[in-house]
Amino acid sequence: MRLLLISNSTGPDGGYLDHCAGVLAGFLEEAAPVLFVPFALDDEEAYGEKACDRLCRLGVEAVWADRSDDPLGQLEKAGSVFIGGGNTFRLLDRLYDTGMLEAIGDAVRGGLPYVGTSAGTNVACPTIMTTNDMPIVEPPSFAAMGLVPFQINPHYVDRDPDSSHQGETREERILEFLEMNDAVVVALREGAMIHVDGDRIRLDGAAARTYRRDAEVVEHPPGTRLDDILTF
Repeated sequence: MRLLLISNSTGPDGGYLDHCAGVLAGFLEEAAPVLFVPFALDDEEAYGEKACDRLCRLGVEAVWADRSDDPLGQLEKAGSVFIGGGNTFRLLDRLYDTGMLEAIGDAVRGGLPYVGTSAGTNVACPTIMTTNDMPIVEPPSFAAMGLVPFQINPHYVDRDPDSSHQGETREERILEFLEMNDAVVVALREGAMIHVDGDRIRLDGAAARTYRRDAEVVEHPPGTRLDDILTF
């Protein structure tokens, strides 16, 4: 499998896909046409057109999956698939409803390159249980595609030692998940991304952390090979 799992699609300046444009273009260079899946936002048409326009400006041919048409037929013609961010619960519910969850999973396991940002990264995991999103709808299951055997927490934010905020931190939420689930969680800070190429797994863009039950948290700088930690 070839996967590019990105924490965020919007950079600090508000630019859409600007921070990962070079990596994204290189990954998709020979994988056109890209089928962009806009199911994570309410206005799928506007989202699909925005994403396809941005990809086209990178020199990548792209179309968006239209639920009113034949998204499964579109998938059969695609050279790669890109699932965008938004609300993970809405995304997973719509993937189940259209039959795209199983179809995309099978296609990617068969060699179709996959890109996910934020919610699109979440659904590449075994479940969506480490998303940050509000459960605005109830999907049939929390089970996702399981393209990777570990969980990801996108948009990971470290505790600010100078903040007066007294509430939960992201780390506390991940540790709470691990109290009930024996898994590995990769906490991706903004700008971080995971490349999967066969059995090779590499972290790029920014530092990330890995969490395990009853184990020390490990910090990984960009460029780290994670094969030994995140085995298939």
